[in-house]
Amino acid sequence: MKKSLGILLIVSTLAVHAQETLPKVISGTIERIGNFKSDHVTARTIDIWLPQGYSKSKKYAVLYMHDGQMLFDPESTWNKQAWDVDDVASGLFKSNKVKPFIVVGIWNGGITRHSDYFPQKPFESLSRSEKDTVTAQLKRASIPVSGTFGPQSDNYLKFMVTELKPYIDANYSVYTDKDNTYVAGSSMGGLISMYAICEYPKVFGGAACLSTHWVGTFGLENNPVPDAFLNYLKGHLPNPKAHKIYFDCGDETLDRLYPEIQKKVDQVMIEKGYEPVHWTTKYFPGEDHSENAWNRRLAIPLEFLLPK
Repeated sequence: MKKSLGILLIVSTLAVHAQETLPKVISGTIERIGNFKSDHVTARTIDIWLPQGYSKSKKYAVLYMHDGQMLFDPESTWNKQAWDVDDVASGLFKSNKVKPFIVVGIWNGGITRHSDYFPQKPFESLSRSEKDTVTAQLKRASIPVSGTFGPQSDNYLKFMVTELKPYIDANYSVYTDKDNTYVAGSSMGGLISMYAICEYPKVFGGAACLSTHWVGTFGLENNPVPDAFLNYLKGHLPNPKAHKIYFDCGDETLDRLYPEIQKKVDQVMIEKGYEPVHWTTKYFPGEDHSENAWNRRLAIPLEFLLPK
């Protein structure tokens, strides 16, 4: 079971950089950077969604989203599912519920996805034997690991903050301040979104973490990762008065591993002074770990983070 889950996640998120056809969108347009070079991570595709009527005469907030190949067009994804971000966002614009924003979809690096998205400092806080345990669990789940597992998420965030964001700020009509800069993702993408707002609180004003993969590996037994994440949050959460954080999870398929850990995270949020105006956690009984599930509830975090 654990092995099949690992294979599923790898296959579901492999970045097919040779793909040239742009995703089809219901509203707005996609602009693609096919091979964005970086000094910190492997080159990858960036899909930038501009809403209908995008104009350089006005300014837009920016939502950075991980696993960019799964965001817009189900016909272009491995499992024929997608977040349909363009459709959800356009509906919210029409109902005047959110402020104008663009979406920067960052494709994952395929075999580097797990190391790119796994929060590095919590992992480095583990003992040698605990790191070996995590490595063994990932290998059993068929996650590509050479030798001992080592996260590269600090480099991934450097890529986002020092290379990608300056490019977006220079080439699109966007606000550049933290109160108009957001990050979002699901599963491992939820983890790296949490890590981004903790590591760069002056850059990101809000984070949406859907089905956050608190287990890090693919099981709860003999797993030191959740406690490492909880301890990290206790010491690194950003100012609760100046940031917004959204968490959620279902309880089916891989999401079944999350609710009990999420409740412990919720307690940390309360202890650190987060109140409902700046933090919310939603539970969705019966929902699974899939793009269809995240699509069904995407409007909730968007309205929470970017209210008009």
